[in-house]
Amino acid sequence: MDPLTGLFRFHRTTDLYRHRTRSIYTVLSGDELPNGCETSPSAMDYALAHHYLEGAELAARSGDRDTLSWYRTHSRTFPPHWFTTTPIGPTIVQCPDPRTLRQSPIADTPYHLLGPNTEPAPPLATELVAAAFDIGAEYGFGDLIADHAPIVCLLIERKLGEPLNSWAITRLPGTVFLDHVGDPTILARDLIHEAAHNWLNTALAAADVELDDGKTWNSPWKNTRRPTFGFLHSCWAFPLTMLFAARAVRRVPQVLATYLAQHRRKLASTAADHQHALAAVTDTDLRERLRTVHALALRACPDQPPLVT
Repeated sequence: MDPLTGLFRFHRTTDLYRHRTRSIYTVLSGDELPNGCETSPSAMDYALAHHYLEGAELAARSGDRDTLSWYRTHSRTFPPHWFTTTPIGPTIVQCPDPRTLRQSPIADTPYHLLGPNTEPAPPLATELVAAAFDIGAEYGFGDLIADHAPIVCLLIERKLGEPLNSWAITRLPGTVFLDHVGDPTILARDLIHEAAHNWLNTALAAADVELDDGKTWNSPWKNTRRPTFGFLHSCWAFPLTMLFAARAVRRVPQVLATYLAQHRRKLASTAADHQHALAAVTDTDLRERLRTVHALALRACPDQPPLVT
């Protein structure tokens, strides 16, 4: 059996999705959902609810009554033209101009919101994302991507070899922001990385785990010491992309083999600290999932993976 089977299905998140989605709906509509209604909101419902809540709050603060009204009246009926069908479920693809991304007064990370003027991305972009979803699923990451990256914002198309920026933000779970090179396999790798961050944020919240123990650990990816929260995030997201790269290396041999060689050395250097840092994760089930992925990546990815032609 594939060791990733079931790994991303952390059942505590179902209750979190239900509670938060219902709460947001109540805030936006002014009405509570009837008992038994919408007991299992989808990952897309959950992601969209946070876009609507953020958009409504911004509209209310700026006095934009029309936009506020739109978010409130459409909180249960999402525009159908936003959605693209993929083999693992619906996605919403956007191609916002990076210069138009919003900035929050309480955080530096820019973001894009869905709203009354939202239009779907061009066909080439939606086809690229659909292909990346398909490739991710082929190698065992379908649940992770479908549930934790249903909304994809493609930013700058860069040349192969140039640095690629990508991020996710806690305020918009299920939304990811990525540069890309036009290759669906490389995009799948980066979708997995950002979906992994969303997964862990959601799992920590669902398990009521707070990683604020005051300790710091050396992070080879940032080349600095990081608190437990950031260190464990890196030791979860990078191993998952390594596992994907090891499985998909024949698709883009030069890129993924080089990626594996670079990150295997970094991951190996975290082995001892990772075992100690996991003590801060008080939920046994969650802690063992983090431990499993780290160990799988170390075993699956040799120090110098051969280039496959």
